[in-house]
Amino acid sequence: METDTSLLSVEIEEKKQEELYQQLLLQTVRKVQGDTPSGKVIRPQPGMCVKTLSMSDQKKVFLNICQSETVPPPPHLSQEALVTLLESEDPTSYRVPMSLGEPHAEADNSSQGCTVYDVVINNEFFQKCQKDTLFQQFLIAVSLEGLENKYGLELSRDIKILKNRKFMGSLAEQNIRTKNKPVIQEIDSKSFLLYLNRESRSLNSAKLPEFCLLIEPPTGNAEYLIAEIQLPGVMSVRSIVLDLGEDRLLLIARPSLFHLDIFFPLLIDQENSVAEYNTNTQMLTVTMPVVSS
Repeated sequence: METDTSLLSVEIEEKKQEELYQQLLLQTVRKVQGDTPSGKVIRPQPGMCVKTLSMSDQKKVFLNICQSETVPPPPHLSQEALVTLLESEDPTSYRVPMSLGEPHAEADNSSQGCTVYDVVINNEFFQKCQKDTLFQQFLIAVSLEGLENKYGLELSRDIKILKNRKFMGSLAEQNIRTKNKPVIQEIDSKSFLLYLNRESRSLNSAKLPEFCLLIEPPTGNAEYLIAEIQLPGVMSVRSIVLDLGEDRLLLIARPSLFHLDIFFPLLIDQENSVAEYNTNTQMLTVTMPVVSS
């Protein structure tokens, strides 16, 4: 019986790529364990409580929108500028720094179980939102969107602000980053000259995953490139093969056989890059330091 050497070479190459990925993850764990956290544990101050529903099961969800002076404020924005922003094609270009806490189970006034999320924003910005209904609505909208993106949720926009309650359940402590870090902003792929490698389409059965590339900071010299890659159906990190070059990201994911091959117009530091896969949201996040020119 003859051996199909082409299949063997593919298996060997995939094994090499998986070993490279595991090495990257090991480097990431060592770096995270060795780093001194640049954060501060705080107890958020009460703000307002918003009631909504989870669209998947129609169960009650509450947002404790809290305040803290430790969270940096967003850039100044007038009401006129906010109206213009909301009418623009890309209202997400204005980002509000916030800390999104883990879900915690609580009981509402009817002793029914519910899920609560704590969202912490800057105290001065919170007061501004309390005085201006438009800013308040905008804050609630970006809070809902932030939770949806982080935890893979779908929340109803039919919300209710609880007038006689500033928070539901208890407010948990959160680790807030104290080191000034620029807000992450999505790159305009046209202006950034990001392009897909045409070779990624050579696999007939492969799918191109949804992804976005972020740059940090949004202005000035780039310090980080952050790739967020959605991999629905991929249940384990062991199904992901990731290879980083100095200007390239190559990903193969099974069993759905996603294939992504992209080049960057900036050089990255592969040794200090960080890869994390969230099995709940099924999103792979790759944070890559940019090599200064």
